[in-house]
Amino acid sequence: MNKVIEVLIEALEIENKEVKLTDNFKEYPEWDSLSRLSLIALMDEAFEIQIDDDTFKKIDSVEKLIAEVELRMTK
Repeated sequence: MNKVIEVLIEALEIENKEVKLTDNFKEYPEWDSLSRLSLIALMDEAFEIQIDDDTFKKIDSVEKLIAEVELRMTK
């Protein structure tokens, strides 16, 4: 499993749910402002990257989240 997906699952405390690349994780019932902050913090911890708020607002799928993490890790 992709590490970004693992972090997403941890942040949202998702159990027994298949996460697909095309999913809009912001539409998951588990998504709220606290899980958003948790995801941003866990991304920083796991990958040592920071995603600014404007960029994060534009990310609407698991696939785009992975792409953004990969992009920032190459900088």
